[in-house]
Amino acid sequence: MPSPWAAAVAVMGMLTLGVMLGSATSQVAQSAGLTSIILEEPAAAPPEEEPTETATAEPTVAAEVPTAIPSAVPSVPLIPEAIEEPLPEAPPEPTPPPEFFEEEETLPPVKHVFLIVLGENSFEEAFGATATAPYLAQTLAAKGELLSNYYAVTKGKLANQIALLSGQGPTAETALDCPNYTDIAPGTLSLTGQVEGSGCVYPKETPTLPGLLAEKELTWKAYVEDLTAPCARAEGSLDPVVYFRALLDEPKCAEHDVSLEQLAPDLKTAIKTPSLSYIVPNDCHDGGEEPCEAGKPIGAQASEEFLQRVVPAIEASPAYKEGGLIAITSAQARQTGPTPDASSCCIAPQYPNLPAEATAPETTAGPVKPSGGGGRVGLLLISPFVAPGSVNESGYYNHYSLLLSLSELFELEPPGYASEIALTPFDASVYNAESTEAAPGVISGFLKRSKAGLRPRSAAG
Repeated sequence: MPSPWAAAVAVMGMLTLGVMLGSATSQVAQSAGLTSIILEEPAAAPPEEEPTETATAEPTVAAEVPTAIPSAVPSVPLIPEAIEEPLPEAPPEPTPPPEFFEEEETLPPVKHVFLIVLGENSFEEAFGATATAPYLAQTLAAKGELLSNYYAVTKGKLANQIALLSGQGPTAETALDCPNYTDIAPGTLSLTGQVEGSGCVYPKETPTLPGLLAEKELTWKAYVEDLTAPCARAEGSLDPVVYFRALLDEPKCAEHDVSLEQLAPDLKTAIKTPSLSYIVPNDCHDGGEEPCEAGKPIGAQASEEFLQRVVPAIEASPAYKEGGLIAITSAQARQTGPTPDASSCCIAPQYPNLPAEATAPETTAGPVKPSGGGGRVGLLLISPFVAPGSVNESGYYNHYSLLLSLSELFELEPPGYASEIALTPFDASVYNAESTEAAPGVISGFLKRSKAGLRPRSAAG
């Protein structure tokens, strides 16, 4: 038997031969694999009769080299039930309901309103076939739009003018043009926004169109013909400022309550022209049923000279051209004589300061009632935003409707009865001029305003 030393030498020789063969066939080993090389060139095994621990350890290492390395990610067995019964699909998301938006109405960008309120003239006397005032009924009507179904809201010139500016119903005193100039007492404000009591001067808490304009930093003035002293009541004067304590006691009252002569200087520039110009003619020019002097005309004919002087000056002003609206109406129709007219329309409130029998209208179908108001007076609108020579016969309006519409134009909350939901405000049927023709070179179109934002209404009916 070979000695241990001889066996060691033999093993070393075999290892040396293996290294040499591996170097010579390295390229083949890379393409064919280690296992095939070992098969092609097997090393001589040691004699089986005398195996040694050293001889058997090395082949064991060589045999472990080609063992495949297990994957680092363990496999997950499939669940038979999951294959046979797939998971149910998620239900589709419900389709959201369609969104409904508030209807928008188109209103013109009016910046300056000129409100002229005459005295006692029915529609026929001012605008009808028998009208005695051709300048108003023909010349001016040809320039604007006539709202033929327009009504006063109560009896009394003063009571109707107060309604136009505040939405307040009459008291027994204002219905008689205030023979006794006193504050309304107790002057409490009802849930419907009406001041309750007897007297002429409304308390400080009473909302008015001029006051709401001032709160929004918009300007207003009352131009009173033959004004002797600002913020002071003159006998027979219909100056509206002196019937509202909030306007009368305001520190700048004298800047708002001015003479009619101040209108011409203010019209020279748009910045000096107020947002609201309330123009008050005197007794000789308001169209009353009694002449201010012997031999002077009465009714609508008495206002001809006044209108011929005032309206052209307004039309020529920069303020009118940049977005003006002239509104001409009468406080009420004649309440005496052979054809008195106490008809009403649109709403028929039970005025809290008058006896119920004096305000309850006769029950009839349709918007017009034969009693409960101040009669049919008509309203003429002259503006770049209305079609010249047009007549609106489909709509029914009254003084509260006009107050509501002016509040909407200036984006104010309508006061008093002007907030009644039954009223119809002026819309595209009234502002009937094409937007491209409304004010050439000055205004490019009408504004779209949401009804919800423009018409906050009370629930009172």
